[in-house]
Amino acid sequence: MATYHAAWWNLENLFDEENSPRRTEKVARVIKNSIAGWTPRLRDRKVAQLASVIAQMNDGAGPDLLGVCEVENRFVLDLLAGAVHERLPRRRYSIVHADTSDARGIDVAFLYDPELLEAPADQVFFHVVMRRNATREIVQVNFRTRHGRTWAVFGNHWPSRSGGAFESAGYRHIAAETLAFFHERVLEEHGADTPVLAMGDFNDEPSDTSLVTHALSTRQRRRVLEADTPRLWNLMWPAIGAPDGSFYFNNEPNLLDQFLVNAGMARQEAAIRADAGTVRILRFPGTAATGPYPRPIPFGGMGKKVNEDGFSDHFPIAMTVTESA
Repeated sequence: MATYHAAWWNLENLFDEENSPRRTEKVARVIKNSIAGWTPRLRDRKVAQLASVIAQMNDGAGPDLLGVCEVENRFVLDLLAGAVHERLPRRRYSIVHADTSDARGIDVAFLYDPELLEAPADQVFFHVVMRRNATREIVQVNFRTRHGRTWAVFGNHWPSRSGGAFESAGYRHIAAETLAFFHERVLEEHGADTPVLAMGDFNDEPSDTSLVTHALSTRQRRRVLEADTPRLWNLMWPAIGAPDGSFYFNNEPNLLDQFLVNAGMARQEAAIRADAGTVRILRFPGTAATGPYPRPIPFGGMGKKVNEDGFSDHFPIAMTVTESA
C-alpha cells in the first residue's frame, strides 16, 4: 500500500522581478504599474515564506503532490522547488507548468515527487478556458503511480469574480464544462474505473451553479457512485459549516479552494482512494491573522502593501490518498 499527501495552494501573485527578461512584452504592459518596486529581494523573500509553509505540510515531510496557481513562470517555480529542497533535502520536486495566455500572466502548475509519481510527456494536457479578453488553462496530468496505475489529476484556477460574482459567473460555467468534458474523456480513454482528482481555486463555492450544474459535482458520495453520467464528489462540503475558510473577502470566509474526486476514487474498494476524512484547510502557526477574523496573512505586492512576514491571501488545503498494492 502507498499513501500520497496531496495539497493545493493559491500562491497569491508569485511574480518574477519587475524588469524580468522572462516576461512577455504584452504582460509587461498589463502589469507595468502594479509590479513597480517588485525587486529580486522581495521575490526571493516571498519564495522563502511560501517554502517555509510547504515544508511543514505532511507532518514536516512536504507534500508528494502540490498544485499551485498564480505563478508567473517556470523560473519562480524552480526557485520555489529549490527553496523547499533546502529545507527538505529528500524532496527534489519535478514540475509541470502551463504557460498560459492569462492577461496578467498567471499560471497553474504541479510540483510532484518523481520518486513516487511519473508524469509521462504524452500524458500532460493544457485545456484552454476562453474568456472574452484572456484565457486560462486547466492542467491535466495522467500520472503513473508507484504501482503503475493511471491517476488523472486536474489543476484548476477558474476565472475570477472581478466585475461581480453574478456578472462573471458565465466564465466559470465555461471552465466547469471544460473540466466535466475532460473528466469524461479520461474515462473513455483509460477506462471507467480510472481515478480522477480535480483540485484548485474555483473562485466559486461548492454550492454554486458552476460546480453543481456544470462540473457535475455533489456533496453526496452515493450520487457519484450511482450516477449514469460521470460526477464528482466535492470533499469540501463538510467544511462549509465551519466558521473559517480558505480565503476571506470583507472578513467573510469562503471555500474557493477545493478537492473533487470521481467514483474511481470514491469507492471504498478503489485502488486509488480519497481519504475524505483527512481533508484539511492548513493554518500553520503564524500564517493566520490574530483577532476575530483568522484570515490568511498575505505577502502583498502587485499594488498592495507588502508584508515581508506574510505568505498568501489563501490558505493551502491538503488530503491523503491511499493506493492499494
